[in-house]
Amino acid sequence: MTIDSVQTRAKLPKDYLIWLSGALTSQLGDAAMFFALGWAATAHGGGAAGLVLTAVTLPRTLLLLVGGAVADRFSARRILIVGDSAMLAMAVVVAVATFSLGSPLWLLLAAGVVIGTIDAFYLPVSGSMPRRLVGTEGLDRAVGLNQSGTQLISLVGGSVGGALVALGGLGAAALFDGLTFVFAVVVVLLIRPRFDVAQSPERANILREAAQGVSFSLRHPVLRPALLLTAVVAGFAIPVTSLLVPLVARENDWGAQAAGFVLGGQALGALAIALMVARWGALRYPGRAAALSVIPMALGVASLAAAHQTYLAVAAAVLFGVGLGIFVTHLGPLMLGASPETHLSRVQAVITLVQSLALVITMNLLGQLADIKSASTAAVVCAVVLAAGGLVTLMSPRFLSLTPGEEK
Repeated sequence: MTIDSVQTRAKLPKDYLIWLSGALTSQLGDAAMFFALGWAATAHGGGAAGLVLTAVTLPRTLLLLVGGAVADRFSARRILIVGDSAMLAMAVVVAVATFSLGSPLWLLLAAGVVIGTIDAFYLPVSGSMPRRLVGTEGLDRAVGLNQSGTQLISLVGGSVGGALVALGGLGAAALFDGLTFVFAVVVVLLIRPRFDVAQSPERANILREAAQGVSFSLRHPVLRPALLLTAVVAGFAIPVTSLLVPLVARENDWGAQAAGFVLGGQALGALAIALMVARWGALRYPGRAAALSVIPMALGVASLAAAHQTYLAVAAAVLFGVGLGIFVTHLGPLMLGASPETHLSRVQAVITLVQSLALVITMNLLGQLADIKSASTAAVVCAVVLAAGGLVTLMSPRFLSLTPGEEK
């Protein structure tokens, strides 16, 4: 690699950095809002909290494919402006209603439905923005920088939400969320996607276009194994932090603070990888790296199951986070690069749908297994399935041999 190419690689487009600042700011607002929404829902009981969570996830899951087709049909920038504006309006309405009425369950459910519906149309185009703003050159570093910010938000988002709830309840968190979306709207108005593609006015039925996104993804020699690996990781890695770490902590009488340290270890491991990829780029064979990333994930989960001391659990979580960081920063750019410009948002919708469906199924099954056996047993099952998923993906030579720029 020449000095000139290194210097070129070292720069990400200004529009991408501007968009990312707005996207991460609104993510922080959302993190605070979701914490506050969940906290307010628990005041009505566990069943009510589950209903509010379902109110968010159900419309998002049902409408994701349609949202991807809409985003590929219309201007990505226009979708972002409408989505950010809708979230701003929702936050203001929730804040005003909360200060006037408190936090009745119907308000929480309505807010959940609105958030889930907006997400269904917003997430596919948001996920495609690195490709639209950066192109394929430097895509790995763009995703790495995005993940660095996301991991930082995961570290502080709950704390910000807790502080806002303590200050002024759900209304304060909603106002903060609204302010972050004011900034997001301004940011989107400033950018111009360089690699957006002009759409033909002759389009098929929107449902047919949504189905085309699914069929295209399942037939594609790169996207097909990538989606399989995505389903495995979503189903058996994501529940580790959200479900199994708290349960393992309770089994070992570590307490909530120790569980927080374990979760922090996972976030730090993933953040370290994201920062390295943002600085130096991904490995030469991203598909191979993504398939092999399940090894540290599986080892980390298995070590967590066997850990009886907090410091060992934190070390296991760091190892798990390293594997998860490798997975996200290598598979994300690979799938974005493999998506044709005409299907960018629809492929992102399929990816998000696969993640959501896998998580819904396995979260309940792993929870039941933890009740019947133990959380450590459920963690061992996760480790075994993760390793198996990596082995299956290693059987796809095309997926493993790709280098950046060859995804199609």
